Amino acid sequence: MMIDLDKNLNTTENPNIPALFPGDSVSVHVRIKEGDRERIQEFKGTVIKLRKGGNSANFTVRRMASNGIGVERTFLLHSPRIDRVVVERHTHVRRAKLYFLRERTGKKAHLKQKFG
Repeated sequence: MMIDLDKNLNTTENPNIPALFPGDSVSVHVRIKEGDRERIQEFKGTVIKLRKGGNSANFTVRRMASNGIGVERTFLLHSPRIDRVVVERHTHVRRAKLYFLRERTGKKAHLKQKFG
């Protein structure tokens, strides 16, 4: 009796997540459980990293919190906890990983919008 591990470990893709690219401004709606209640929290920011790779595929979103403090959060692409992802705008970038945005604030951290 042979068990097909690939079939058991593969999860289904979350249909509420559209195609994402580095530099996209997104709004991620995440289900959060607090005690016995569940609510949806929104996290708005820029996609700075995409990591492919089956079940462990993830993406990192960075936003500026109060007082100019940067907050990054990594989400699993196949997670059932993600309610939906809304892409607000696409930007033109020339890199796959936008780590240089970590050192930049204000206008220097601005990315040009992609049209068409």
